[in-house]
Amino acid sequence: MLIVGIAGGTGCGKTTVVNKLIAALGAGQIVLMPQDSYYRDNSHLPLEERQKLNFDHPDAIEWDLLIRHLNALKEGKTIPQPIYSYLTCTRSDETVEVRPKKVILVEGILILTHPGLRKLLDIKVFVDADPDDRLARVIHRDLLERDRSVEKVLERYENTVKPMHLEFIDPSKRYADLIIPQGGQNKVGIRVLASLIREHISNNR
Repeated sequence: MLIVGIAGGTGCGKTTVVNKLIAALGAGQIVLMPQDSYYRDNSHLPLEERQKLNFDHPDAIEWDLLIRHLNALKEGKTIPQPIYSYLTCTRSDETVEVRPKKVILVEGILILTHPGLRKLLDIKVFVDADPDDRLARVIHRDLLERDRSVEKVLERYENTVKPMHLEFIDPSKRYADLIIPQGGQNKVGIRVLASLIREHISNNR
């Protein structure tokens, strides 16, 4: 089993990189472990307070559960992956059954910030992008998927996303084995990563 971590700032193109890897390698060989599924449940808080939470701080993630699930997959066990809703900022009572496969992609903005998780990653990738490009993608995504106004998106970007990126996410770049600039538009970087994964699969048949 190969565990690949794909990190990078909000709106950098991580999801595009993941989707292109899955298309290149085949979904049958890959398990996706989104960091977002492991946000702490906040159902005990009023909705107004939940919407003010800082999702770009490492404390927002239930790291112990994510690490426990990764170790279980390495042992060949099936895990109940949580389902998290950005609209309600709560974790669903339902889970997704995830079975172990040859490659696990762990994707999320903060995954290279946690020492315990980094130890489990065989390949650490940082997807980089220009701040203006990231902001444009964040605005587009939050308007369509998270029911936020432009004003709210920009306020959150200035007060939370940008400072957390500078404090936690960008510094975690130094732990990466491979940096992919220009996000999902970097065809060469994605091909290099796909080749590394294919080589591992071929050598472990």
